[in-house]
Amino acid sequence: MSRSALGERLGYSRANITAVLNQLLSLNIIEERELGESQGGRRPRTYGLNGTLGFVVGVDIGATSIDLALADFDGTILERLDEPADVRDEPELLLGRAADLIEELLNRQNGRPEQVLAIGIGVPGPVQFDEGVLIAPPLMPAWESFPIKAFMRQRFTAANVAVDNDVNVMALGEASAGAGKGINNFIFLKIGTGIGSGIICRGNIYRGRDGAAGDVGHICIDYNGPVCHCGNVGCLEIMAAGPAIAERGREAAVSGESEFLAEALAANNGLMTAQLVGDAAKAGDRAANEIVKTSGRMIGGMLASLVNFFNPQLILIGGGVSNIGIRLLSAIRQAVLRRSTALSTRHLRIEFSPLGKDAGVMGAIWLALEHTFTVES
Repeated sequence: MSRSALGERLGYSRANITAVLNQLLSLNIIEERELGESQGGRRPRTYGLNGTLGFVVGVDIGATSIDLALADFDGTILERLDEPADVRDEPELLLGRAADLIEELLNRQNGRPEQVLAIGIGVPGPVQFDEGVLIAPPLMPAWESFPIKAFMRQRFTAANVAVDNDVNVMALGEASAGAGKGINNFIFLKIGTGIGSGIICRGNIYRGRDGAAGDVGHICIDYNGPVCHCGNVGCLEIMAAGPAIAERGREAAVSGESEFLAEALAANNGLMTAQLVGDAAKAGDRAANEIVKTSGRMIGGMLASLVNFFNPQLILIGGGVSNIGIRLLSAIRQAVLRRSTALSTRHLRIEFSPLGKDAGVMGAIWLALEHTFTVES
């Protein structure tokens, strides 16, 4: 951006913006860039972040995997790594492995740990954001109140560390570098082993008082439904997430309702997955199609309540189960449009996340960048 554009955006006088820019230039935090477009006079000089100032790291921890990226200070990804992981492991074990992988990425760039300026971490559970600790995480009880920030700073002493819920981080990824860029109010819905949402409100992540905002997987959709792992009955997550789709697929295979699923079950050593059900639906299997539609209708019904309440401009669907494809998305859309008010859906778009599996790691990088210069107690 040019000097005048920055001053206008920040509400600074010309003298103030000049003083700030000169200070940031002297610290090598920003650098001069190419000339901008003329507004009738000379073309103005533009400024941007100095990508060579140091490294930032994004870490996306899922239930069964860990994804890491090393980026420069301008947010450009330089190196990437991912590998299977079990989030039920002790935090010292999994975070220690993450630190090892960060050093491996640094070695590829001839970098050093002290050059890491910030680390952003997404974790699958409610996070008390200021402290960066998990609060009553259902999938990873050993992580409750574990000092993630302090642990990572033992290895990367110059880094500020920011920790947030994984779906919040995905929403931030789309807001910063995806379909949500420039959109002030939208919802990112992750459908995988569980179901959760990240809420962007007025351009910022909405976390709620205790970091529990967006936990839509435990909204009740059937008061006579099965018992959820949270202890309540009829939660959306226990009835419509990946394991529920897989279980209904297994039942269809065993009962003889679906020959396609029976063959898939046998070929996969007796293990049914949501993706196999999705593959069967794509092949035209009637039972699989009904399973996918049923989950989509339940998810869409829940989203309709959020649409009526929040009136978002966009809903993005991500997570592993989204790979099932357009049949799931169509069922979700139909349910939302049928159960929401006409006014609340007038300008609403419901789409798959264009960043896909990259949303988490991209969001973690932007989370790191946003908190590079945070002063922590």
